[in-house]
Amino acid sequence: MSNKTGTPKDTHYAKLRRAHRDEKAGAPAFRPRQPVPPGESVGDGLVRLYGLHTVRAALDNPRRKIRKMLVTRNAAERLAIADLAALPFTAELVEPRDIDKITGSDAVHQGVLVEAEPLRPKRLDALGDTRLVLVLDQVTDPHNVGAILRSAVAFGAGALITTARHSPQESGVLAKSASGALEHIDQIEVKNLADALGQLHETGFQTIGLDSDGPAELEKSFSGDRIALVLGAEGKGLRQKTRETVTTLARLDMPGAIRSLNVSNAAAVSLYAARKFLGQ
Repeated sequence: MSNKTGTPKDTHYAKLRRAHRDEKAGAPAFRPRQPVPPGESVGDGLVRLYGLHTVRAALDNPRRKIRKMLVTRNAAERLAIADLAALPFTAELVEPRDIDKITGSDAVHQGVLVEAEPLRPKRLDALGDTRLVLVLDQVTDPHNVGAILRSAVAFGAGALITTARHSPQESGVLAKSASGALEHIDQIEVKNLADALGQLHETGFQTIGLDSDGPAELEKSFSGDRIALVLGAEGKGLRQKTRETVTTLARLDMPGAIRSLNVSNAAAVSLYAARKFLGQ
């Protein structure tokens, strides 16, 4: 049945149709920051985090403010929580199905969920003396960003730099993909990526943009003692302005039939190569 009353739903679909037409015509469509999936946001600005590694890391992070926990008896034992009443926040012993009702049956919550305040992103001037950072140019998939965070922590990167728009908000999906890494690395949020790259240059960073058609092999592109690896979104890759701003464009040489990698896999390979060059 048609609806001609001009409801918000009509307006929403009209915007989607206009955005689609603009994209086909070559005009940039507005893509807001990716929303938090249903079941992962709470009132008062809280987020829901779940999974044993994710929650254990959150519990151990003094910067993380947890407000509530739902946990099964088995998960409490695996987390070495002997007395729920001794925790500095509300904790409730529940059955797995009680958490299923919140997260959905597809989420691998492993019997534990917490409601917590999101971590506050830091400013670029708080970067410190780290020698290796990752920069994401509009990578919006929370699974990819979580996997990238995990690799960044594994290879000792000091920070993950993202833009305030066109990047995923903190969520259970992102945190679960990061497997606890969310709590172990500084996340820096910038408004303008080109300006941020310029600031990195001023502090001695070589910024290397990963591009499948880059003129040089990544391993032969490193120089100096501070490296920022810049990765673009799936499909689109680096934006033109980003390509023009980085110090170097480099490629990962792949001799196989497939000539590209998922962005999270490319991040892991690049981090390994950069860490090997830095000698740590």
